[in-house]
Amino acid sequence: MSRLICLLIGYISGLFQTAFFYGKAHGIDIREHGSGNSGTTNALRVLGKKAGLIVLLGDCLKCIFAVCVCRLIYGESHADMIYLLCIYTAAGAILGHNFPFYMGFKGGKGIAATAGLILSFHPSFIPVGVVLFFGAFFITHYVSLGSLLVYVGFVIQLIIMGQNDFFDMEQGLLTEMYVVAFLLAVMAFWKHRENIKRLIRGEERKTYLTKKSEQ
Repeated sequence: MSRLICLLIGYISGLFQTAFFYGKAHGIDIREHGSGNSGTTNALRVLGKKAGLIVLLGDCLKCIFAVCVCRLIYGESHADMIYLLCIYTAAGAILGHNFPFYMGFKGGKGIAATAGLILSFHPSFIPVGVVLFFGAFFITHYVSLGSLLVYVGFVIQLIIMGQNDFFDMEQGLLTEMYVVAFLLAVMAFWKHRENIKRLIRGEERKTYLTKKSEQ
């Protein structure tokens, strides 16, 4: 039951579509512009850097908020599995972001919300995530590539740390946590399937933080 409650807490929090509401406040439906995606990258390209930053923070914070609520509720009563419950909560937030029921289940791709997962899960995951994303981004200017590498790095680091008793959980719970993380990664790759095709063809759109023209 605790797992379902955490998923629900996360999903409700994830329903706050920052890009959609920001766009509406500026007279547009973000889903009808650019890539049609209700997320940070599309907000950046359509509405500018300020919008991109606000959407990034909003979508990141909603996952952090949900995980904090999970820790508040279960931190003491379920201390032996709190990391597992946190990842269930984050999964709910990412699902809420990607598939909001009131928007016809058409949301974003969950990367900013995933950043919230990494920031709130454990500090040791932050350096790896930062290096993978920004390293790939500043070298290639492909947001999608950096985003997918973050997921790969997160799953690998999770398994390595888990198998070295970092989380102090029994193997059954650890395996369950790995499965949830792996499924989140699979969903991220599925949501980015068109990006992956364009990356393979060398046609993926590049993103720049300066006024330099995109190539």
